[in-house]
Amino acid sequence: MRFYILLPVVAYLFWFQTAADGLMDKATIVTSSSQHAFTVELAVTSKARQQGLMHRREMPRNAGMLFIFPSLGLQSFWMKDTLIPLDILFLEANGRVVHVHHNAQPRSLMPIAPKVTALAVLEINGGLSRELGIKPGDFVHHPSLRAQ
Repeated sequence: MRFYILLPVVAYLFWFQTAADGLMDKATIVTSSSQHAFTVELAVTSKARQQGLMHRREMPRNAGMLFIFPSLGLQSFWMKDTLIPLDILFLEANGRVVHVHHNAQPRSLMPIAPKVTALAVLEINGGLSRELGIKPGDFVHHPSLRAQ
């Protein structure tokens, strides 16, 4: 029984250790009916954005990676070296969710490139967006996303 209690703690510490090279922060997703707090690793440099969540075998439930781009544009992702399924939320400069790609498949070479412009992208565990009711029109609050 104790093993099952310690497993989430060990998984979180492992994830935090692998994320220690990046900047860690908090972000809140606000839906029409609730708020959800996440611990996010910030990917603000070109190198960090290229690395993303590659080679990670797990991620705590309320964790993610927030990619901040230098300018608004069409953003494209793929899952070639990513080992866990992800939901990918594309965000306007004010944090409004403009597109959600559900359950991106690990190791896929298929481009994920919606025809919407985004300044930021939040990656969270696959399936969590549907479970929490996150959809376009909701907001992600973080200091790097300016409210309008």
